[in-house]
Amino acid sequence: MSRPRAILWATAAVVTLGFLIALEIAARHYGMPGPITNQAKEVIFPPKSGPLLYASMALMMVVLTWRQRFIAAGIAIGIDIVFLLVRWAVDAKTPPHSGHPFGNGALWVLLGCAVIAVTRRTGKERVLLLKGVGLGLLLVAGRKTGDAWLLITSKTRPTVLDQYVAVADHALGNPSWVVGRLVEATGPIGTHVLDYVYIQLAVAAVVVALYQLRHVAVERRFPAHHLVRTFLVIGLLGPGIYMIFPVVGPIFAYGTDGGHWAVADLWPNTPSPVSSPHPMPFDEITPRNCMPSLHTAWATAIFLHSRKGPRILRYAGTFWLIATLGATLGFGYHYGADIIAGVVFTLTIEAGLRSLARGWDRSGIQLVCYGATVFTALLLSYRYLPMEMARHAWLFGPLLVLAMISVIHLYIRTTRAWEPKTAPALRPEPQPEPA
Repeated sequence: MSRPRAILWATAAVVTLGFLIALEIAARHYGMPGPITNQAKEVIFPPKSGPLLYASMALMMVVLTWRQRFIAAGIAIGIDIVFLLVRWAVDAKTPPHSGHPFGNGALWVLLGCAVIAVTRRTGKERVLLLKGVGLGLLLVAGRKTGDAWLLITSKTRPTVLDQYVAVADHALGNPSWVVGRLVEATGPIGTHVLDYVYIQLAVAAVVVALYQLRHVAVERRFPAHHLVRTFLVIGLLGPGIYMIFPVVGPIFAYGTDGGHWAVADLWPNTPSPVSSPHPMPFDEITPRNCMPSLHTAWATAIFLHSRKGPRILRYAGTFWLIATLGATLGFGYHYGADIIAGVVFTLTIEAGLRSLARGWDRSGIQLVCYGATVFTALLLSYRYLPMEMARHAWLFGPLLVLAMISVIHLYIRTTRAWEPKTAPALRPEPQPEPA
């Protein structure tokens, strides 16, 4: 590895570690364990998300040979079986909702590969294995840092701006109320399907990422850009917006889940009233994680990165995006305005990362600046023009949709121009027949 790239990777590692330590300190300030402590616990105790740990291990294994992959998977499963037997023997079975009964083995394999990389590998092989381990651990750390961020938003933002977004959402026809009633009408089957899609979003991302990284073990290098990078940047920047624009969602602000903090028990049967909005106090437990909708942002990223895959992957990416939109709105977790902001947010980040990978040019700068401008305009309009948007829904509703479509259109047009052009094959000239 060249010296500049080594310095870049070392700097990124130090910044990431410093960020995790800062979140750990902040979480402990509020009497809760931080991301480092929570991750360390999962070495022994039942993990919060076993499927995510195995997905992270699968992501790490893209740098291994097939023989090494089978050995790593077998060791992980064996360790989990031992943990299950020990817990059963000491009568320490996993209580309901306290964690998954499996997943420790995958984390042990990740950590073991890190040790092997440092002690048994040298040169490019060490770097490649460390990159694989780092990629897997970053996915796990992203989940833990997200939990810490959500705690911080609930503790540091005593008031929320739900009334502003709910009033502005009248311009879109109150989609959360409409989809909420539709989901209720589907009964338990539709609810369970959407709930699974909503919860296992990271696992779906790993499936797409595994397809993108399928040649790493052979080529001994990672591609310049892939889905995991977009996922991590969305998770890094999104919570910062939560701090600026704290919103809890309709099921809390206007539903039974909000308890006595809710405006009234309106969701999903009665649309919110169109009245002058104001910041409203809320509890110190519910995360302010609505604006923008990061589930929509991540599902959009999955959709974008699945476009170059085989047909079944493209269909899966489309299904996951549609189902995620149905879940975010139908469960009352987000307003329609959050969804539009989430799509614009993702396209802007994806454009920036693709420009960084291929080299910045005028078209990339224009796309990122336009996306950032539209995203900022959306947030400002939700905050300062909600009454006008509700009163003139016939104008502002189409404008909001057109603003999102304009970013989508510019993204498609720009990225298509970035695709390498293949010259058409020349037809051989007909040879003259012999006399």
